[in-house]
Amino acid sequence: MPELVFFSGTMDCGKSTLALQIGHNRSARGLQGVIFTRDDRAGEGKLSSRLGLVTEAVEAADGMDLYGYLVDQLSQGGKVDYAIVDEAQFLAPEQIDQLARVVDDLGLDVFAFGITTDFRTRLFPGSQRLIELADRVETLQVEALCWCGARATHNARTVGGEMVVEGAQVVVGDVNRPAEEIGYEVLCRRHHLRRMTAAAARAGALSPDVLPVTSA
Repeated sequence: MPELVFFSGTMDCGKSTLALQIGHNRSARGLQGVIFTRDDRAGEGKLSSRLGLVTEAVEAADGMDLYGYLVDQLSQGGKVDYAIVDEAQFLAPEQIDQLARVVDDLGLDVFAFGITTDFRTRLFPGSQRLIELADRVETLQVEALCWCGARATHNARTVGGEMVVEGAQVVVGDVNRPAEEIGYEVLCRRHHLRRMTAAAARAGALSPDVLPVTSA
């Protein structure tokens, strides 16, 4: 049975790498797929991994009908066996509905990859709709690490090396940008709540936690 599968995780957990691997494995078996992406770090119409792998993709722009696009491909004699969607958190909820229709009406597997929450720990609308509709939600098992070595669970946005919690939900940046630019960093919950990025930790030593003391 075809499925809509949502692979979720923080930045740096290998989502795009897995998307490329799924495409490679199916291509090796003679299957043909369409890869959609949105606002990839490598530029428009690209799916890229932090490991340096890049492939061509279809840019899923605002208002694009993903179901209609695939119907057009099939109507023109194209062969489509599955669809891969990277950066799915940036899609509108109605586009996620279209992906569900691709599964149900066209009988194609759809593999969606994305971040669940933004830098404010709020659900992306696209991710929320995927959680609501997906046949399966898979959390990637490759753990990204906070600068302290703990498992990273939250995405942080930085400006000039300092963590910010206000601003537009979608601002394209990267973990490898210079500190003076908009960038992103993965943190454990403890350091996300304290707004303690790697740069902030280097600026001053962390004081040990002090337990509350009550008199007898």
